[in-house]
Amino acid sequence: MLDLCPRDHPVETSSETHDELKTSYMACHNRKFGWHTEVKRTVDFLRMIGVPPLRPATSPFDPGYDLATLTGHLEQSSHLMSALKISMACWMIADERVIRRKIAAASKYNVPTTTGGGPFEIAVAQGKLSEYIDLCADIGFTRIECGDGFTDMCMQPGEVVKLASERGLQVQFELGKKHTGAFTERTVESLLEQGKRWLDAGALQLVVEARESAKGVGLFDDDGNFNAVLADRLAESFGHGTVMFEAPNKASQFALLDHFGSTVHLCNVRLEDLLRVEIYRRGLHSDAFLRENLRPHLTH
Repeated sequence: MLDLCPRDHPVETSSETHDELKTSYMACHNRKFGWHTEVKRTVDFLRMIGVPPLRPATSPFDPGYDLATLTGHLEQSSHLMSALKISMACWMIADERVIRRKIAAASKYNVPTTTGGGPFEIAVAQGKLSEYIDLCADIGFTRIECGDGFTDMCMQPGEVVKLASERGLQVQFELGKKHTGAFTERTVESLLEQGKRWLDAGALQLVVEARESAKGVGLFDDDGNFNAVLADRLAESFGHGTVMFEAPNKASQFALLDHFGSTVHLCNVRLEDLLRVEIYRRGLHSDAFLRENLRPHLTH
């Protein structure tokens, strides 16, 4: 095996591993050019510039990517994911063998998986909730999302949570309607009561509706302007560990991070947007670096 440290002529060395060779080469290279060798990994450098370690606080969604694309994102960014939503009803009409492999891939990287709320609502409306929950458990999901965004649900939270927990599934509940416009103060008052009922029944987290546009729905008006006052009501009532805010596009993602800072829990972020969201969360984006609540701060 060749010694890669710069010399006039390469010489044979003992059988070092590839990683050892690379480390040896970099050490020689740094000595040659007088570079410091303290920083060996990106995490070390992030710590040096004041970026603290953060718990995963983004739940991205898979709207129907092919298996290779999803697996690639998991390999690259699973450490940034609090959970992965296999969204909408796409997983129900795709090749089931592939969906099972997606769930297995997420499990390999210790990323919990959850369904979207739409199939749940349709199952309830069609009187097939038990069968739906059986299917979710058999496929291998960690959690189901429940809601009444476009239907009216007659079942009590405790009934739903019991059915899910008996099959080893967790529950999260989505707050807000999909077709009735942006939230008002009165709407939020009702959602606070509804969220409390679901949490008391055993739901683990709550999701604030924003659909795919973040316009004319939830905390966003028809022009996409963010209602920080109502968002504060939800965050103060439930806490960032419990409430997640759907943030399907750049404007909604940045608005929520600008307002709440790095602790806000975002969901329904497209996989290809995940890294952009996370550099913004850490103040590594040019706009975020200018904000006091996101900019990294050096500690001595």
